[in-house]
Amino acid sequence: MGWKSLDQFDLAGRRVLTRVDINVPMKGGAVTDTTRIDRIVPTINHIVGAGGSPILLAHFGRSKGRVVPEMSLRPLVPALEAAFGRPVTFIERPSRALINAQPPDAVILLENTRFTPMEEANDPQMAAFLGSLGDVYCNDAFSCAHRKHASTEGVAHHLPACAGRLMQAELEALEATLSEPDRPLVAVVGGAKISTKLELLGNLTGPVDYLVIGGGMANTFLVAQGYEVGTSLCEHGMAYTAQEIMARAEADKCEIILPSDIVVAAEFAADAVATTLPASACPSDQMILDAGPDSVTRIKATFDNARTLVWNGPLGTFEIAPFNAATDACAAHAATLSKAGKLRSVAGGGDTVAALNGTGAAADFSYISTAGGAFLKWLEGKTLPGVAALHQGD
Repeated sequence: MGWKSLDQFDLAGRRVLTRVDINVPMKGGAVTDTTRIDRIVPTINHIVGAGGSPILLAHFGRSKGRVVPEMSLRPLVPALEAAFGRPVTFIERPSRALINAQPPDAVILLENTRFTPMEEANDPQMAAFLGSLGDVYCNDAFSCAHRKHASTEGVAHHLPACAGRLMQAELEALEATLSEPDRPLVAVVGGAKISTKLELLGNLTGPVDYLVIGGGMANTFLVAQGYEVGTSLCEHGMAYTAQEIMARAEADKCEIILPSDIVVAAEFAADAVATTLPASACPSDQMILDAGPDSVTRIKATFDNARTLVWNGPLGTFEIAPFNAATDACAAHAATLSKAGKLRSVAGGGDTVAALNGTGAAADFSYISTAGGAFLKWLEGKTLPGVAALHQGD
């Protein structure tokens, strides 16, 4: 793996600079969804339990390097205290002397790291300053690991560095999925446009055995096969690229699974009349909004024969019934196999998590990543600066 975990450090009496992602939704000054806060609790508990003092680094919103009072982290203190079960000290302008004046087991929250342009510029001066505030650096924000910022990458060059519990779980799940997976390995990739996931599709044809393509991007692949797709969302200009991806998959012995039947309607609306047709028979005045039942049967059979599944993106326009049917049915089947120990399933991406949570399937997946951009970059085979920085000193 190359990176260290919290277990490899003696934290007694040490200030642990801990990068977290607590960019949570708020309304009326109160946190409305504590999911991201809840997921860092194991890291905080470990540090305090080991005799250390966590110093939390985090951003909130997009302040663009300016001090924006509405984006201060101060209002998050009550939610953090409720989750941690202990007081949280907020420090707006930190110094090592001020930090050292706090109790040795204090949980400290520093102000929004993005209140200065030096953060996103990964300014060496800010990285060194942050490093001066702690004795150990712990990155528990995998969701920010694709950002080369002072608090995610630069500071790791100034302190002994490790992964927090959430970061560790993310890395272990992803490494087990793509680096050394049990085979057959299946990837489900959905979404509106092939152009937004071009690098992902190109990277996956090598490591995966089966590549299931759904959502609007599947329409582009159908066009590449000579099918008409009516008024469907489709990037007609990317049809040649889709052909190249299919040719690469064939050379890599990766089987691409596209919809064999489709669910169409005249409009994307809850009261639209839906019809199931062969993939080759989309009417000129209709749009493809989901994969059909035959496609679902084939995908489920592929899951039955698989040992590892990675999922990014819905199979159809899951936001409105009945066009959520394919996503829901396949997700439920993957969840059942995972719960029975027959399949290791890892899913991530904003729409993916929303879709799986909507069906209740997420609870039985082996791992659900809340890291949208970082999850996608990892699947694309990109080096994540925040992860690479944890290898410093090896």
